[in-house]
Order: sequence, then C-alpha cells, then structure tokens
Amino acid sequence: MMTRSKFWSMAVGGMLTLSALPAAAQDQVLGAPHDGGLGLQAPATELAKDLDFVHNDILLPIITVITLFVMILLLIVIFRFNEKRNPVPSKTAHNTLLEVVWTVVPALILVFIAVFSFPLLDKQLDVQAQNPELTIRAIGHQWYWSYEYPDNGNFTFDARVIRKADNPQNYLLDTDNEVVLPAGVNIRIQVTAADVIHSWTVPSFGVKHDGVPGKVNESWFNITEPGIYYGQCSELCGVEHAYMPIKIHAVTKEAFQAWVAEAQQKFDKVEGTASLQDGTQDVAAAQ
Repeated sequence: MMTRSKFWSMAVGGMLTLSALPAAAQDQVLGAPHDGGLGLQAPATELAKDLDFVHNDILLPIITVITLFVMILLLIVIFRFNEKRNPVPSKTAHNTLLEVVWTVVPALILVFIAVFSFPLLDKQLDVQAQNPELTIRAIGHQWYWSYEYPDNGNFTFDARVIRKADNPQNYLLDTDNEVVLPAGVNIRIQVTAADVIHSWTVPSFGVKHDGVPGKVNESWFNITEPGIYYGQCSELCGVEHAYMPIKIHAVTKEAFQAWVAEAQQKFDKVEGTASLQDGTQDVAAAQ
C-alpha cells in the first residue's frame, strides 16, 4: 500500500520532471532508424510531410493496384492458357483497342503522378523563393563530413563517426561533432564533395542531395520541432561508405545563438572568400 509520504514524494518528483521537459525535449531523438521499420520516418519538415503524402496517398495505392492487376493476369495466363487447357495457342497478330488501352492508361497514370510530384520538386529546389534565414554547407570526404556556417562567422568543423568502443548504443549514428541548427527557420543546405560523389541524406527532413566535386547542389528545409535527427551518406563512395553518419541537433533560436558563440571560439574559420549565396559557383576556394 502506498503511504501518504510516498505519494507526495512521487507527485513532487513528477512535477519536477514535467518542469524539466522543455530543456530535455531538445535532446530527444525524433528522427532515427529503428528495428523492424517498414515505412518512412516521421516527417520533421514541411517537405517531408509533402513527400509522405505523395508516397503514402498517391504512389502506394497506384503501385498496389498495378501489382495486384499484373498478378491476376499472370494467374489467368498460368491456369487458363497453359498447354493442357489450351493446346492450340492463339495466332492473333494485333488488337488495336488493347494496344490503345495499354498505351493511354499508363500515360494517364504518369500524368496524374506528375500533377503531384512536379510542384513538390519545384518547391524543394526553388530555394530563393523560401527566403532562407540561414545557410550551411556540407562537404563530403572519404569518409566523413565537414560543415561550414557562412552566415555565422564562417567557421568550419569535421564530423566523424564515433568508434564503437566509445559509443556502442548509437554506433554508426553519432558523430564527434554534431550539426546544430535552429528549429522553425528556413535553412539553405548546400552540398558538395572534395573527392568522389557523396550524398547528404536525412530521411526525416525529406532531403537527399548528391555532393559532386566542383559543383554545389542546394535545397532547403525548416525543422518543425527541436530534437536529434540522424542521416547517412547515401551514395557508394568507397570502402568506408557505411561510416559517414549525419547527426543534426535542432534547438531553439536562443540556444542556437549561444552555440554559435561557442563554436566561433572552438572551430577554425574557412579559408578563402568564395560567396555562398550563389549555388552555382565553383567550390574549390572553400577547400
């Protein structure tokens, strides 16, 4: 039986825990892979929500119907038109109506998909229309990422996977330096590479862009909720491709400014004067 003193002790402890939630929420893992996962990760940006809609409500039903239709046709062919039941095969040369149908119907399906996917693609790539408040750059290396913050003192740092012996629980997820970003802000991400092709991918953001040497690919996102989000290089880039995790720590705007002040003292500045506002310039000066 619970005593009165124990009850009040638990109640006070619960209130203290609730009062600490706003700070702890920033360290909550919101975007990460998990065992047995079949669907997409929970969306953490507007883009990811739009991608979820196109995938789950548009593409998946279409794919399911087409798959079932093809399976039914195969079963009909197997059981009705096998050699035993149909010893004399048809010698039909053509069927105009059938050929029109199997040409027009797939074309209409593709047009229907394009109605939803093309605006989303334009929204994802039209960075200037989103008026980004912050720009960061991700540079792929064999086999780690480096990051630059041109709008916040132009400092740079490397993010490498933490060894399994030092981090057995989150091995292949955590990095020695995490990317800290503010939540609720339109952020421009510019992706390039220093050696071979890499791909900066964060599933819960709906962002996947190749890093190509000598070229900058850019997109944008707006993180809806503070927390920790994980990603990974998604382009085969060599023997240690699997050891290029991405860790994003989204925080409040105030916490981000405090982190920037510390980072400006902790990390080196980028050498060179290349502008980062134009996503088409050569990136050699940033290396």
